[in-house]
Amino acid sequence: MNTIKTLLYALIMALLIKYSVIEAYNVPTGSMEDTILIGDFLLANKFIYGIRLPLIGVTLPGIRDPRPGDVVVFKWPGDRSTNYVKRCIAVGGQTVVIREKKVFVDGVEFKEYPNLKHTDRNILRSRDNFGPFRVPRDCYFMMGDNRDDSYDSRFWGPVEKELIMGKALVVHWSWGPAPDKDYPRWEWTDPLTWPASLWYNLIHFHERVRWNRLGAAVG
Repeated sequence: MNTIKTLLYALIMALLIKYSVIEAYNVPTGSMEDTILIGDFLLANKFIYGIRLPLIGVTLPGIRDPRPGDVVVFKWPGDRSTNYVKRCIAVGGQTVVIREKKVFVDGVEFKEYPNLKHTDRNILRSRDNFGPFRVPRDCYFMMGDNRDDSYDSRFWGPVEKELIMGKALVVHWSWGPAPDKDYPRWEWTDPLTWPASLWYNLIHFHERVRWNRLGAAVG
């Protein structure tokens, strides 16, 4: 009986931590390269922006709201369920203007963070020239650091406060691409593909882990 109580207590504590303090997220796209890479697994601080208590749907006040420059995990407004990670560019009441790839917030050029990059010299109207757009109250304008390859607030609008999940903190695991073209096909719906994929990853484990990214701060 004591063992059952201990396991139940551990489960409850794990759920509370997951839903209210720290949670892990996988990054499947390159929209935040080179700040965050495809295959990075992030830990995000959910406490800082407000704790959402599981099941009852109540949100307790956080330490502060998202600020311009924060790397934020949120639910995509398009379906309100898919996790996205972007950089907060502007908050409610601020005005965003983009002119030939340069971003301005309230008339001041937005800080270019170290890993921000452009990969396309072409100037596209919707992507590289935008606004002026005034961010609604209790909303946030998000953009990827890989500016020319990011599906973000330029295309689908601002993120409501209730969709904010947490602030990205650190890369706790990083799994790189396969080192060769012979990587076996893997589909979770097809168990027959599992053994070959598992064996391949065991053999190439030391090559696929990005050891230098483990523990890297996100910012």
